This record gives sequence, structure tokens and C-alpha cells, in this order.
Amino acid sequence: MVTRKKAKTRSVKDMTQPTTDDSILRKIQGLVHEEQHLYAKSALTDHDQVRLEDIKVELDQCWDLLRQRDARREFGQDPNAAKVRPPSVVERYKQ
Repeated sequence: MVTRKKAKTRSVKDMTQPTTDDSILRKIQGLVHEEQHLYAKSALTDHDQVRLEDIKVELDQCWDLLRQRDARREFGQDPNAAKVRPPSVVERYKQ
């Protein structure tokens, strides 16, 4: 059984303010790069598997945040008012 530990990398919630679309996209690129690095290993440790799960959640949060920003912009609202939603919300989204 794999136990879940808090990731040591910077989470989506910790993104420095002000958050821009570009900063979110850079975060996504970094997460995808890390994910690809882990998948390139011949064998994943328990820690690697936990980290992959964390990366998936962080990616979902980033994409959700970008969608929120786009929607707010489309309806004349401030995109900077968009907030990172908790994993319990974004993990339920269908891909």
C-alpha cells in the first residue's frame, strides 16, 4: 500500500501573486516535464507513484484555473479573482 505524503515541490496554491496565464502555463510545463521524467524511469518507487498522483491533481488544478480565468475574462470579470479549487473538486472532472 502506498502512503500519501505531502509533496515537497511548490503546489498550485503556492503560486506567487499576481498569477497570469503565462505563469500557470509555465507551471503546467514544469509538471509535464517532471511527469515525463518519472515515466521514463524503468521502475517507479512508491514515492514516484505518489508524486505522479500529486502531479495529476496539480495539473487538473492548473487547467481548471486557466478555464476559470478564461470564463471570467469572457464575461467581463477580473481573471485575477479566479481561485485554485481543492483537489476534491478538480479530481472529479472528466478528462
